[in-house]
Amino acid sequence: MCRLPTGSCLSSLRQHQPGGTERSSYATERGHTPGRRVGGDTIGLVLSFPRVAPGKALSISATLYVTFTRCPDQALGRVHGVYPEETIASFRGGLAHRVFARHLERGPIGSDEFEKVCREEIGTGLNPSLGALGLRPSQLAPVVKEVGDLYQRFKAVIREGFRDADVFIELEPAAGVTLRGSIDAVFDDAGGVCLVDWKTGGLHETGSQLGFYAMLWALDRGELPTRVEALSIASGERFEAEPSLASVTETAASVAAMVTMLRRAADEGRDELERIGGPWCSFCPLLDSCTEGAAAVRITTA
Repeated sequence: MCRLPTGSCLSSLRQHQPGGTERSSYATERGHTPGRRVGGDTIGLVLSFPRVAPGKALSISATLYVTFTRCPDQALGRVHGVYPEETIASFRGGLAHRVFARHLERGPIGSDEFEKVCREEIGTGLNPSLGALGLRPSQLAPVVKEVGDLYQRFKAVIREGFRDADVFIELEPAAGVTLRGSIDAVFDDAGGVCLVDWKTGGLHETGSQLGFYAMLWALDRGELPTRVEALSIASGERFEAEPSLASVTETAASVAAMVTMLRRAADEGRDELERIGGPWCSFCPLLDSCTEGAAAVRITTA
């Protein structure tokens, strides 16, 4: 039976979390000391990553976490190396993000150099995606035009107080558990910082992703961001939240419980977890063998 998510998935995660907590030391690449107040609430010596079951090494990204909150089985597939195929939309989004970051770091891009800049950014980081799509250079023109349209919208909505772009955070809060994420942009905010995630499509359940970034920032920097925000460049939709110690603690508990569930599945030789149908099923690489996903696709495309 196909059922839509009700939020019970995160609650059930906590049932798999071993008792007790352990405090970890978080070394950072940027010289930030946990517990030091830079802006926002100082929590570096308070927020702990919960104890997790021992097991295989896992790398947990924001994408994997969000995928798990939607459908645990789809996340398990990612752990096993089964990913959705590259699409024109994802390629366009990746290129747009690189253009946005270049604007923030180097300044506005003139219309006479925009195509050249796009080709430079593709060569720097998107050639594998280009190859996976089988696109020839002559077929890039429509994509570059669409990215150009998004760039014009982007220039109209960016805020003051830019601090950094493409902020990559990676840390190991427990043995064999790597948490990682790339924050699109960081801006100064009243009393602290605002973490921003650009979207080139609509906003769809961004709360979990932003919560993961807030948790990463807290663990890495020893402070809470004052705000987290997702902004759709295409539609102008905006979602924002003010993280609290309670919210990042809850996210850490959910991530830890997810780790335990994935590790136990590996130890028990299980190749399937709970399947939850929803809009995300349309691009799931497991769709052909998933009755819940097939039912969800029929409902969402009817």
